[in-house]
Amino acid sequence: MRLLSILCGTLLLTSSAIAQRDAPRVLLIGLDGFRADYLDRPAAVQLRALAARGVRAERMIPAFPSKTFPNHYSIVTGLYPEHHGIVANAMRDSVLGLFRLSDRAAVQTSAWWGGEPIWVTAERQGRRAATYFWPGSEAAIGGVRPSWWYPYDGDRPNAERERQVLEWLALPADSAPAFIALYFSDTDDAGHRHGPDAPQVDSAIARVDSAVGRLVSGIARLGLTDQVNIIVVADHGMAAVAPERTIVLDDYLDLTTVEIVDLNPVAMITPRDGDVSRVMQALQGAHPRLQVYRREAIPARYRFRAHPRITPIVAIADDGWSIVARGARTREVAVGAVRGGAHGYDPQLPSMGALFIAAGPGIAPGRTVPAFQNIHVYPLMAELLRLRPAPTDGTLDSVRTILRTRGASSP
Repeated sequence: MRLLSILCGTLLLTSSAIAQRDAPRVLLIGLDGFRADYLDRPAAVQLRALAARGVRAERMIPAFPSKTFPNHYSIVTGLYPEHHGIVANAMRDSVLGLFRLSDRAAVQTSAWWGGEPIWVTAERQGRRAATYFWPGSEAAIGGVRPSWWYPYDGDRPNAERERQVLEWLALPADSAPAFIALYFSDTDDAGHRHGPDAPQVDSAIARVDSAVGRLVSGIARLGLTDQVNIIVVADHGMAAVAPERTIVLDDYLDLTTVEIVDLNPVAMITPRDGDVSRVMQALQGAHPRLQVYRREAIPARYRFRAHPRITPIVAIADDGWSIVARGARTREVAVGAVRGGAHGYDPQLPSMGALFIAAGPGIAPGRTVPAFQNIHVYPLMAELLRLRPAPTDGTLDSVRTILRTRGASSP
């Protein structure tokens, strides 16, 4: 009887090891600010080769506002910002206070982050996850962190990030992460400084293209090409800005009477005296390139009304225009400091279109799909990982054509 028990245990362990070895994995690579049409520029050689093996989208449509933190988090949760709570790169909460990207304590405070990111879904269902600088991964969301994660350090060389990802993938099957997220900022940095059409952006495209190529080659060397699904995404695109396309907010409004937590190109405005009508009267129709809304009247297609962190008044600049202030303390929103590129505008604008590429054992070969919203990436990843997805705003049916087969949904 004891021998039979030992044999059964051995068989179970062997079956588990085989299942882990053969279980699909997902490597999610985020290229900040990589506009969809950058893929057709000469430097994107490796990315085009990856797309030819799998699927590329005409563009991926970001959530509003088309900023970095809201959209990286929408990609991994499948939720609009009004539902996951990261409504801007800078925001105020009545209990938590002020959130800014540079505030490490805020970034690592779990109460800011709603929803369930894919790494939490994986960890809760017995699959390990690893992240390298993905927004949200520094906090214990729902009490769960990835098995491996790093606090953000923009000076960390790309080569070091690549090396760590390949080391994770090379771990024994029973301990390796099933999901890995990796982040590069090169194209966003260059686009902001020089504008989307600058040669410096081509150089940034070449750097991240080479990084993706080395990762693809490294996966092949590890013998994992038939196991790892690679998804390459961007959070948003980039629009060229110029000093002559500026809206000087304090030409129309006394800025000492309001709190502006985030200014450009979406101004998040709270009247200090609570008088929303006064501020609306001052700003509505003040500039032909500025659209101003009460929170409850923001166009429904933006899906940007439901969360209390959204300010009572939201002002949105037209594509390529900047909202500035004479007394601004930060150069990017000060009069005379506008240069290069910006994002945050209407997500439906071609300039805001983001990259989407996928290739791997679960991905259809040689296919281009129409534009889709980034909230559908979470259910796609859950399907590829054979995980039960958390409730989301996205649906697998919206991106099912990306899959190699149209089998049943995840168990």
